[in-house]
Amino acid sequence: MIQTELFNEVSPLYKKDCFIVMERTKSTFNFPIHIHPEYELNFIEQAKGAQRIVGDSIEEIGSEELVLITNPKLEHAWVNHNCKSSSIHEITIQFHPDLFNEAFLDKNQFKSIEALFNKAKKGVLFDSEAINKVKPLLKTITCETDSFYSVIKLLIILHELSTSKNTRELSSTLFCKKEESKSGDNVRMNKVIAYLNNNYHKQIRLQEVAELISMSESSFCRFIKQRTSKSFVDFLTDLRLGVASRLLIDSSNSIAEIGYSCGFNNLSNFNRIFKKKKNVPPTEFRENYRKKKVIV
Repeated sequence: MIQTELFNEVSPLYKKDCFIVMERTKSTFNFPIHIHPEYELNFIEQAKGAQRIVGDSIEEIGSEELVLITNPKLEHAWVNHNCKSSSIHEITIQFHPDLFNEAFLDKNQFKSIEALFNKAKKGVLFDSEAINKVKPLLKTITCETDSFYSVIKLLIILHELSTSKNTRELSSTLFCKKEESKSGDNVRMNKVIAYLNNNYHKQIRLQEVAELISMSESSFCRFIKQRTSKSFVDFLTDLRLGVASRLLIDSSNSIAEIGYSCGFNNLSNFNRIFKKKKNVPPTEFRENYRKKKVIV
């Protein structure tokens, strides 16, 4: 096993500050893959062809980009890749996780923001419609002279984003080490996830997992679809790919060894599914990630 550490960013955000806004125009991305405890909303424009890395999601971005990350363990970075622009514009807002504490978010008016924060533990990508809604506020918050109104603007931005219908979670569940919840249906979901985490390397039948939480197969399929927006097969495949992605980055095991150890029945099947889901084959994924990861 290769032992690595991530660059742990030290934010300029002070303890008594509500949040910090950093705006810059630059010709290159030069910050390594990193983690930090602060929640981060990152807006980028004029950087078409750059590459976004969030957990095990590696994608080329378009002309505009808006991502929210609320997981202190979720690795992320933007790198040059195919970006040719010399005038990349970036606005980054970082704020403390306790700025909007549990009691605040538990109020009815803020439940959608709470749900957004939970989704953003895997990193959330917003579509162009959501970006167009908040872009004017993002650009004026950078020059707001009254800090109170800045906080109000941040709340409005988060509210608008929380009502967006076309968000997309980026990292896989297992890769980003999502925290477990102990309320309602989450108890059953956590039981399913724990079972899959312990048995993903084996052949897993739908019936045995459904019986685990005392459901029929049809009821279980509906339950998984409601909780994850995926079929059970897709959910299990993504979980296995999350484990495989972690091993590709942090171990020196061969591609075949990783595929078999994650429950894929042969190497060609593993390569095919990995490339379909991640847009690159396992070998290229490993090379891309390692050359951008900094040891400190």
